[in-house]
Amino acid sequence: MLTCFNCGFTAAVRRAEKSARFQNNFMRIWYQRLHPIVYKSQSITVIIPCLNEEQGIERVLSRMPEFVDQVIVVDNGSTDRTSDVARSFGAEVIREPVRGYGRSYKRGFASATSDLIVTLDGDHSYPPDAISYLIEAFLHLEIDFLNASRFPVRDRQAMSFKHKFGNWILSLAMSVLYFRWVRDSQSGMWVLRRSILKDMQLESDGMAFSEEIKIEALKNSRVRFAEISIMYSSRLGEIKLNPWRDGFYNLFFLVRKRFTRN
Repeated sequence: MLTCFNCGFTAAVRRAEKSARFQNNFMRIWYQRLHPIVYKSQSITVIIPCLNEEQGIERVLSRMPEFVDQVIVVDNGSTDRTSDVARSFGAEVIREPVRGYGRSYKRGFASATSDLIVTLDGDHSYPPDAISYLIEAFLHLEIDFLNASRFPVRDRQAMSFKHKFGNWILSLAMSVLYFRWVRDSQSGMWVLRRSILKDMQLESDGMAFSEEIKIEALKNSRVRFAEISIMYSSRLGEIKLNPWRDGFYNLFFLVRKRFTRN
């Protein structure tokens, strides 16, 4: 009898804590919308594409800087509690039923309202703590697109040799084709001015979107591009990337985009 009571009491406490956390995050996000926290005269939207990232998205959102004005989580057909967890932290959840990394970002870009957009994955491999560091570098360098390079990889568990080699091949190919050295063409963490999106012709709905948006930035002489390193760590949850399929397709996409006239 006592055991049952303790179990019931523990469950009630957990529900109360969850409800309190949801209310606190809900009030915080609405306060920010009514009283925007402008970071050095720039408002900031963070976009996070997610597919079954229940475990990682909680860690990401719990470390999100308070100066961020808008957090958009694009749920790309998750079957777990990704959306529920994101909403409990006050994030704006948008559903994109058509699967695709690029498709998710296009949906997120369409809903972004801030001056600057920051992107990262929902698996906790990219550090939310680095957002302030990246924005400071972005503003100091007076640029329009900042790529967060994962190299050199300091956490040996974060990326296998196969993935490192594949990334090196793709980055080398992109650098040769576009006459500009890019250390990490496949990075999923960037800072960009929302205003430059209108001049970009973004075709890819898949993983190639990551390299394509950098290509579009490099091709535009009016867009100032830079790259700095960040700390990259092991992902949480299920791996979605297919190294061979995605790697060869991304290489093919690089060549096709370079030699196809728009």
